[in-house]
Amino acid sequence: MTVTADRLLEFTKAILKSIGCSDTDASQGAEILVSADLRGVDSHGVARLSGYLRLYEKGRLNPTPNIQITHETPSTAVVDGDAGLGLVVGPHAMKIALDKADKVGTGWVAVKNSNHYGIAGYHAMMALERDCIGISLTNASPLVSPTFSKERLLGTNPIAVAIPAKDQPPFVLDMATTTAANGKLEVLQRKNEDAPFGWLADSDGKVITDAHGLKKGGSMLPLGGDRIHGSHKGYGLGALVDILSAVLPGANYGPWVPPFVSFIDPIDEKVGEGLGHFFGAMRIDAFRPADEFKSHMDNWISRFRSAKTTEGHERVLIPGDPEREFTEKRKKEGLQLLPTVVEDLKTLGDKFGVEL
Repeated sequence: MTVTADRLLEFTKAILKSIGCSDTDASQGAEILVSADLRGVDSHGVARLSGYLRLYEKGRLNPTPNIQITHETPSTAVVDGDAGLGLVVGPHAMKIALDKADKVGTGWVAVKNSNHYGIAGYHAMMALERDCIGISLTNASPLVSPTFSKERLLGTNPIAVAIPAKDQPPFVLDMATTTAANGKLEVLQRKNEDAPFGWLADSDGKVITDAHGLKKGGSMLPLGGDRIHGSHKGYGLGALVDILSAVLPGANYGPWVPPFVSFIDPIDEKVGEGLGHFFGAMRIDAFRPADEFKSHMDNWISRFRSAKTTEGHERVLIPGDPEREFTEKRKKEGLQLLPTVVEDLKTLGDKFGVEL
């Protein structure tokens, strides 16, 4: 099924309003989900909508949160998301970081008591409009086994950084600290395809290609896959995200993170409040004149684009290129939704009286 981004926005907004979100919050949440689909990150787009509804029905998501700063300095803050939709809490906290950067050069905000916040890149890219470098981190459902372990102790814990340029498109890094995001596994499951070797291990720690392996007690692997290929580095990055996003503000961390996925039940034991995020905003002119920096970013990007390529490859990509190209194409041609996603959305639509 092909649907326009505008129609998908209207549908998603209507569903979120049906569970009690305000018009403003529903619009914000819908924008993030549809932006993921536009950018080609289908794993974090409207296919996730039913997951948020599931959290709401289980009493784990507050559609009308009272988001508050619980502690702050001129350049830092801790935000309590009041169990709100992460799609709303995240942008709220990033705006606080940006406002602090406006005043003192940089802003750093750690969040507790939130939920899944969509694609990390959206929040980081909010900084681009203000000539700032944006950073966005979040911890996530415990699905990942650290190097040498077969226990699921970490999330896919993404890192996103957005850096403006002058005439060139911005540099936008948005990556999981695992070999792949869990959402990509869900896409493979919908297509009934196997996972690439190195993404997953079974309950004994043996590498497998069954895309349904997580539901059978397996785990995802850190970036690198195994120790020989650098999984200790992916493990370290994932741990860093967990500490900044959760240990720092007082959210749940490691295996205590409340899961977003439906096949894991939350445990009764808590070490904090909800799920955590971490945001950073650095005003470029706090370091050097913004135009000067952005001109050099253009030069950096141009040089890397002109790099000599290996056989079979036409060009070197800059982080953010594939997503930008997807967006341009999908805005023109519409969004192709997988049949399983369409069925899921229609079920939601029938439930809340919203036509897809």
